Amino acid sequence: MAYTTIDDPSEYFHTQLYTGTGSTNAITNDANAGDFKPDWLWIKERNGAESHALVDSNRGATKHLRSNTNAAEITRSTDVSSFNTDGFTVETDGQFNNSSDTYVAWQWKANGGTTSSNTDGSITTTVQANTTAGFSIVTYTGNATDNATIGHGLGATPEWVIIKNRASSIDWAIGHKSIFGNNAENLRFTTGAAASADDAAGSHFSRNAPSSTVITLGDGGDGDFSTDTNRAETHVAYCFTSIKGYSKFGSYTGNGNADGPFIYTGFKPAFVIGKATSRIDVWWMHDNKRSTFNPIDDRLMPQGNNAEGEEWDIDYLSNGFKIRDTDAQANGSGESYIYMAFAEHPFVSSKGVPVTAR
Repeated sequence: MAYTTIDDPSEYFHTQLYTGTGSTNAITNDANAGDFKPDWLWIKERNGAESHALVDSNRGATKHLRSNTNAAEITRSTDVSSFNTDGFTVETDGQFNNSSDTYVAWQWKANGGTTSSNTDGSITTTVQANTTAGFSIVTYTGNATDNATIGHGLGATPEWVIIKNRASSIDWAIGHKSIFGNNAENLRFTTGAAASADDAAGSHFSRNAPSSTVITLGDGGDGDFSTDTNRAETHVAYCFTSIKGYSKFGSYTGNGNADGPFIYTGFKPAFVIGKATSRIDVWWMHDNKRSTFNPIDDRLMPQGNNAEGEEWDIDYLSNGFKIRDTDAQANGSGESYIYMAFAEHPFVSSKGVPVTAR
């Protein structure tokens, strides 16, 4: 069996930097990136205190959510106006395109905007899936029923799930394979809180872990679904499963040492998001476009609108990443952490040849 089915990860994930113009601005991806029409955009101004914006082709280009707030979906024609064959177009709003400001856009490919109805769960969902890349976008309307299920279309068990209520100011719900299951734990983008169930009676996620076909939503405990993933309103879910040589959703334990843990991914990372699950601390995001050589230290935080800043150090290596700092955000002694990582290139190509450079 081939080591990987994806020799060029940039055909499915790409980080693009751009500078705002204050007027309609068609962003074309770098020439060495695989051409694709993005289906999920995550955009952040780098040099100012603007919110993160999450846009996808299930909901439509003019609708966005913000990771650093629990606010409902915003619809504006002045934000993103289109997904293009090799990038996207932004309009005049400063969150996306203020004149001379700098921005980063993380982009994922699903199915080119083509969706299908999925009846695998007790709630019918609208799914846009890319099983090659292990990614799907799911939209659904909740039914306020305990332990309802939604089909995700991955054809494999999700390892990371991000859900947001679109209609109300309900917090993000983030599940990971290391915290799914009996404890029904979850995380939230808007807070640095450790992983936990919402309360003793109810949770965003069920105590039944996801399967290869469905995600089981939580219960409201006392019947109050306002803190749940299944209020009778519209929701969106981003679902991921690891693809060898392209993506990895794992966990590690910190050692509190400047010679920090090495995390094997099987590829050289292009992008990593992480968070402590055992302690209160911030989320962090690094990529190989804002920091072009080791140590990778230009950090943004999904939970805050903070401008980009240099923080603790991480090295991107040919087969994983290594923490180079004692900061407890990523390396507290004995603390537990989760991460989401996507590849610049695999460690070994599909032909079994080690990849030393892109």
